[in-house]
Amino acid sequence: MQLNHILVTTDLSLESLRPLQEAAELARTNGARLTMLTVVHQVEGAPTNSPYAPEMTDPDIEPRLEAAREAMRELTSDVHGLDIEVVAIPAQKVPAAVERYAVEHDVDLLAISTHGRSGWRRLALGSVAEAIVRHSSVPVLVFQRPKA
Repeated sequence: MQLNHILVTTDLSLESLRPLQEAAELARTNGARLTMLTVVHQVEGAPTNSPYAPEMTDPDIEPRLEAAREAMRELTSDVHGLDIEVVAIPAQKVPAAVERYAVEHDVDLLAISTHGRSGWRRLALGSVAEAIVRHSSVPVLVFQRPKA
């Protein structure tokens, strides 16, 4: 498998950074680009619940996107010898946004982390990692939560 572009997804939590160092090493070894992506939840809706009214977008989305990019720059500052592109995109559904980005930007490998939730927590909260794995057309490397 030729790796030209590796994508690490993050929700900006420390748990979601588990793939970063290994993905950076893969990128260095293969001469690949490395991109870190976060999806910022965007609220959309019709202003009056009228089907004819234009949809409103979140007025605070740009500052939140820039704050996410800045947070990713800080989180990747300890990765040396590699320029990491940081990307924040707005969307309502994270798995669909990650898949769309990966396809549109010719990503060869997705590196994601699970938060290790199980049982009722997973049922109640859903699993973004599981949805990405199930629906991705790009190979996915999953980093699980370390054993306690």
